[in-house]
Amino acid sequence: MKTIPERKYFRVMILLLLIMHPLWSAGQLAPQDTLRTMSFQGTVLDKWTREPVVFANVYIVGTNIGTVTNADGGFMIKVPRRYLNRKLGITCLGYKNMEFPIHSLNPVGNRFEMEPAPIPIREVMIVQSDPVKLIREAIDKIPENYSSEPVMMTSFYRETIMKNRTYVAVAEAVLETYKASYKRLAEGDRVRIYKGRKSEDLRRLDTVLLKFQGGPYTAFLLDVAKNNGNLLMPDFEDYYNYSLAGNIEVDDRPAYVIEFDQKDGINFPLYKGKMFIDMDTHAFVGMEFSVSPKMIEHATPYFIVRKPAGMKIEVQDANYLMRYRLIDNTWYFSYVRAELRIRSRWRKKLFSSRYTIVSEMAVTDIDPENVVRFRMRETTRLNDVLEDQVADFEDPDFWGEYNVIKPDESIEEAIEKLGRILRRRAD
Repeated sequence: MKTIPERKYFRVMILLLLIMHPLWSAGQLAPQDTLRTMSFQGTVLDKWTREPVVFANVYIVGTNIGTVTNADGGFMIKVPRRYLNRKLGITCLGYKNMEFPIHSLNPVGNRFEMEPAPIPIREVMIVQSDPVKLIREAIDKIPENYSSEPVMMTSFYRETIMKNRTYVAVAEAVLETYKASYKRLAEGDRVRIYKGRKSEDLRRLDTVLLKFQGGPYTAFLLDVAKNNGNLLMPDFEDYYNYSLAGNIEVDDRPAYVIEFDQKDGINFPLYKGKMFIDMDTHAFVGMEFSVSPKMIEHATPYFIVRKPAGMKIEVQDANYLMRYRLIDNTWYFSYVRAELRIRSRWRKKLFSSRYTIVSEMAVTDIDPENVVRFRMRETTRLNDVLEDQVADFEDPDFWGEYNVIKPDESIEEAIEKLGRILRRRAD
């Protein structure tokens, strides 16, 4: 039976701080000037099913500027006016790429239908490969497939907490990140909050406020090519079973699909999921995984940092998704999403509450030229709580020219509702 030092391989997990906490107050941040950009909104759908295409990359072709679609397939992208003569590109795993002249778009109401990408015949006929060998090759090629020099990344980060079916907290931030070289894995990334905001309804939290601990920092820990953690550790084949599940198109490029699950007899929770490896470059281009059902009942201590006495917490599900984007023959970390579902119940009480905690981050710009390795005291760290570091939702034009992840309709409604609560509280 395999054992490891406690928590060693769970370091990339979302951590939650479940505590009793009083209401805080914060100041207002100034909006950004929007005169230099034009905003475009649209919806991306599957051409045949008309279902939303979620987590698709939407970007300005020939630049590092982009965003992703939300759970409704919707997006909003702010285009600098100097790029209005360029094209808007849309890519998604399993679909053909699309490009449209930006000048042909309407400010709102654009509708795009993506066509599923068939697997080329030559790829279907590939002989079975050893998945462990493919993973080893991908690990060996990390230094050449990803940035060999540090870059600066701008990203948009959002975390939400839903109690039962109602949103009770939303926090957002624009992050600046010193993304360290993949050739020097010992050098960590440095993340700082440029600006952010939050909103919450404490009355619905039963006096117990759930908080993310280290959310923005943890998002970058989920860059598995940089932080191999418990998925790509040196002896990974001792902990997981692998199988080659076929091929898929990623950014108009064929990729292997490798499925994995933790082996029987492992006495701690690991993962079950899929990884996607580009056939030509052997780069990891994406992963989708969750805590393995084999050990989910033992996962709670790895997620809950602190909780009130007398409360029972049970982690029911934990899911993760990450993507990389190819720019000028280099793969860059581009999107990550984590979702945690828990159930809580006070002892001697009949009913329980269910919480869904989601964090997502989209890299919206990459700058390889103006690289600044800012000081550690400026950074957000693993034990920081974003909601304690940002101001309340007040200004509707808060984000200005910054690209963000367009909220789902339910989140937009929650933000509006929580905003009304804040205004009543201020009055």
